[in-house]
Amino acid sequence: MDLLVVDTLEPDVMAWLGERHRVRHAPELAFEPREFRRALYNVRAAIVPGSVMIDTETLDFAPLLRALGRVSAGAENIDLEACERRQIEVVRSLTASARAEAEFMIGAMLSLLRRVPVRGADGAAVGRELGGATIGLVGMPPAARSIAQLLSGFGARIVGYDPALHASDTVWPLWKVAPVGLRELVERADVMCVQLSYFSRYHGLLGDRFLPHCKPSQVLVSTTHSALFDETSLAAALKSGRIAAAWLDSLEPGALDSDRPLHGIETLQVTPRIAATTRESRQRSAWAVARRIDELLDFVPRTASDFRSTIPGGLADLEAASWSL
Repeated sequence: MDLLVVDTLEPDVMAWLGERHRVRHAPELAFEPREFRRALYNVRAAIVPGSVMIDTETLDFAPLLRALGRVSAGAENIDLEACERRQIEVVRSLTASARAEAEFMIGAMLSLLRRVPVRGADGAAVGRELGGATIGLVGMPPAARSIAQLLSGFGARIVGYDPALHASDTVWPLWKVAPVGLRELVERADVMCVQLSYFSRYHGLLGDRFLPHCKPSQVLVSTTHSALFDETSLAAALKSGRIAAAWLDSLEPGALDSDRPLHGIETLQVTPRIAATTRESRQRSAWAVARRIDELLDFVPRTASDFRSTIPGGLADLEAASWSL
């Protein structure tokens, strides 16, 4: 079999793939790990939802697999290094959801600034505006460009930090974001927007070294994996009011349990990874992933150099603008 589709895709995308390849559409396998592994044995490509983990043990059941597609955002539960070793290309669109994530971020900023009051000069509890505020972008994925464009209409000042970008990189002036160190960003930002792609080396990056130095009454919006934060430090900053409020769109299971630091904090809002999930972004992403899978199924690599790397930091981007037929 050419392609196993475990995700739920648009009917026209499925029809397009079905005209070109032998396709099995089995979304029920997302809830049946043992049957899913069995189904991988004779397929050359698979498209799986974000709920399905792909680890070394799973890949042992897929000797013919050469491409792994994911339409939804996030690749935290895909072992990218194992895929690299087996020359399996992980196919995602890093730009398809950029606009959706930017709109979510802007909406969350507006909501927190207006809904969580601070004390004005006269002592009254009042909300705040984006206009004139300093926005700190932690991480510079494609969504950061859309955020910067949208924020320009509010008159906000934008600073940014990304460990993968040197201060002299042309991205900064192109996106109209001023590069600063992470400590400076934390100290200056009225709103901190965290989108830094999570890898194990960043575990707990935003912890005691930085969070106690947040600008007073800062608000925080994050769409990255919550493991980027040290939860004890984040809880302390929220309880003290140093961070007035936080909105996390991705929180690991159990993080709000009664024995964990973030339990019962009223100024913490959590949503289940909805930032990147819109009708339009899924449609763009589905077409981008389908087209690349189609190319890979029709392509027979001549040498190892024909394989596109999928190691952390080497995920191939897809042009989301080319999703339509």
